[in-house]
Amino acid sequence: MAEGLNKTYKVPIGPVHVGLKEPITAWLDVDGERIKGATIRPGAIHRGIEFMARDRNPIQIIYLAERICGICSFAHIVAFVRAVEDAARIEVPARAQYIRTIVLELERIHSHILWAGVACYTFGYDSAFNLGMILREKVMDVLEALTGNRVNYGTGTVGGVRRDITPAVGKVIREMIDFYKNEFGVFYDVVTDDPIAKARMRDVGVLSKEDAIAYCALGPTVRGSGLRVDLRWSSPYEAYCDMDIKPVVPQDYTGEVYGDVFDRFLVRVLEVYQSLEIIENAMAGLPSGDLMWEPKLPKLLNYLKQADGTGLSSIEAPRGDDTHAIRLTGGQDNITWWKVRAPTYSNAVSWPIMFMDNELADSPLIINSIDPCISCMERMVVTDRSTGSGNIVTKSELIERCRDKTRRMMGS
Repeated sequence: MAEGLNKTYKVPIGPVHVGLKEPITAWLDVDGERIKGATIRPGAIHRGIEFMARDRNPIQIIYLAERICGICSFAHIVAFVRAVEDAARIEVPARAQYIRTIVLELERIHSHILWAGVACYTFGYDSAFNLGMILREKVMDVLEALTGNRVNYGTGTVGGVRRDITPAVGKVIREMIDFYKNEFGVFYDVVTDDPIAKARMRDVGVLSKEDAIAYCALGPTVRGSGLRVDLRWSSPYEAYCDMDIKPVVPQDYTGEVYGDVFDRFLVRVLEVYQSLEIIENAMAGLPSGDLMWEPKLPKLLNYLKQADGTGLSSIEAPRGDDTHAIRLTGGQDNITWWKVRAPTYSNAVSWPIMFMDNELADSPLIINSIDPCISCMERMVVTDRSTGSGNIVTKSELIERCRDKTRRMMGS
């Protein structure tokens, strides 16, 4: 089909597509092979986790939060328990804060290596994909040694952590750091030095600095556009408060910013080295002390039952800001409400901008370039559980209800 006929056709990508990790549909308006517009349609995998949480206490919800996302499972746990700790005014021991930080960075390493490998697979560089998966096994082995699981680690709890770093585990972590310092550079070089791989990513899916600000991009997506945005740096939490962390941006390494897929690739692979340094520093400064604020579960549950307040927590997950808000009402075993806002919420808004004037063949790579987690993004809000009428609330009605609630909270 020739370009320049001023006639577009709609081409669907998804919900099931070989280049997508999770189901989502992108309706692309194409003129020949050139994309002129895009409409994103999520909605295939709503699970209603926040609704299920209303019948559970904060400890039981940990296991729901962990299953929002398989790749960012610990990030969601930390964001959730920090919101509970904020609402219940619980102080976390220093050793637990350091262990949380170490596991968060281990998870960031395996998430970024997985994404980088999948990105290579998306544009046909299978040997780099296989190399990435081989390298990722090392950090997965460390997570298994530390927590007993390769996915869904079950190591976080309200007021601390459930697993300690023993001398044997500490040795495994240090061996992993040495391994990646010696071996990960091979993966970095074979992709960034390959002219074909670079051509497939350079000037593809561009998100300018101005558009990144306008559309509220987060995490490596916004850092790939040259903006220094990182909650570990601007609003440090856990052990990050004791460390000097700077956002990774492409201009510090290449001297320029394109805001394309290659820059987003560069940010993530360089953040692997940053995570190794953070883990190394955390291990060197790991304090002694308790793992939990209250180790006796019945006593902790009784305290949480009496707690009354609203808690909010935002952390820098591998994909960007992961925000959890929770309400505890004194005298109730179960929570009053819980809301999750994952980074894909904001990053997915930028897709139509990234698609413009790109080739149709590059669309799966552009979609994957923000490392989307559709399971994280597709949350369900219950507006009125008492009627059971099954009425559908439109977008405009939901926005008006949000504004009305904001006005009530502000007393206006």
